[in-house]
Amino acid sequence: MSPRKTDPLFRAQLVDVAARLLAQDGPQAMTVRRIASEAGSSTMPVYTYFGGMSGLVRAIVHEGFARMQQYFSLVGTSDDPVCDMALLGRAYRHNALANPHLYAAMFGGSALAGFELSEEDRQYGRYTLVDVVGCAARCVAAGRFRAADEELVAHQMWSAMHGLVTLELGGYLIPPYDAEVCFENQLISLMVGAGDTIAAAGGSVEASKRRMAYELAPHLADQHGAASPAP
Repeated sequence: MSPRKTDPLFRAQLVDVAARLLAQDGPQAMTVRRIASEAGSSTMPVYTYFGGMSGLVRAIVHEGFARMQQYFSLVGTSDDPVCDMALLGRAYRHNALANPHLYAAMFGGSALAGFELSEEDRQYGRYTLVDVVGCAARCVAAGRFRAADEELVAHQMWSAMHGLVTLELGGYLIPPYDAEVCFENQLISLMVGAGDTIAAAGGSVEASKRRMAYELAPHLADQHGAASPAP
């Protein structure tokens, strides 16, 4: 039986399965039969939802950025834009840790099974930077960051967070400089590097930790819901 076209949870499950196989077993695992078997379905859903393997590979990248944007959308605008920026960093990290297989694929950490992504696909996720660029502009306007190109600031934040998260996912950050220690200090260093004072940046980063607990955490557990059973 083919899947119901109104079942987005099963579509997401197929994307998760494919991304996991890609990250764990490499491109050779990316076959319609293997993905369907792991998802507990026939091969038909891959064609119904994605038109085939090339569409599924593209969906892996798109779904990864969609989930990142969902996390960013949970970050509200407060009267402390540096705290907001730090909270965006926390959301970025949480998304990567919650979706490691998608994260590896969307940023090229996993070979994409021989399917070439177009330049448009590669640049598709740039829309997720809009929130970071806007936050950087507010930090500059508030006098917390020095005057700068807010898009460049956003790219610097992105590059630094991506590097740290990649090391964390790879298991390279160990005590005494484990992921938590490095992440908290990285947040402060980024804000100071953009022009904030150490004291002000430390206060905002600490406040972002509290906001993560009561503002974002209640939503993150239910962000995607449980996967539906295979059709």
